[in-house]
Amino acid sequence: MYTLHYWPDSASQGLRILLRVIGAPFTEILIDRENGALDSPAYRALQPLGKIPALETPDGPVFETAAIFLHLAERHGLAPSATDPQRGAFLSWLFFTSYNLHAPLMSVFYPERVASDGPEVAARAAGLLRANFATLDAMAATPPDWLQGTKPLPIYLAMLVHWLGGFPPGHAAHLTLEDLPHLGPLLAPLELHPAVAEVCRDEGLKLTYLSDPY
Repeated sequence: MYTLHYWPDSASQGLRILLRVIGAPFTEILIDRENGALDSPAYRALQPLGKIPALETPDGPVFETAAIFLHLAERHGLAPSATDPQRGAFLSWLFFTSYNLHAPLMSVFYPERVASDGPEVAARAAGLLRANFATLDAMAATPPDWLQGTKPLPIYLAMLVHWLGGFPPGHAAHLTLEDLPHLGPLLAPLELHPAVAEVCRDEGLKLTYLSDPY
């Protein structure tokens, strides 16, 4: 049994989708952010920095979004095995997504966490983000199996594209499926998946998760 601690439209979103795709038993706990739950000793025992998400597993807590994606992928046969020739590439692009896409996106959302000059930080991060998405899109021209369907990495990437589509056109970080000629067609079918629809309804989001996110 898994227990995911989550907040709507946060980094827990893709994990909520993946847990539904996997179909393993799980429960979810909506974090009471307004009343300081992120700083509570109980939550800090799961996530030492008090960030979202955190996953309780039979073997103990797992935190950091990419780590949880990887943990679930390995436990449920959704990642190349240790002896699979594709293992290295899968790990490389999973952590590329975490460090070179997710992290700069957080700098666009919260530039004040990085430096006092927020607008400059956000603009620089947005440019880096688009350049790195272009790098990943080029790789997707010949898509490996782990970049297709309802595998963990496509779900992770779809969550990021969902957020980027929420920036207004003309914003440096605005990016849609149409901007990703190779990756876009791989991610688009996820919008129609029942797991995505269920999470969107629960989080009060439009069902057009990728095509018209907000």
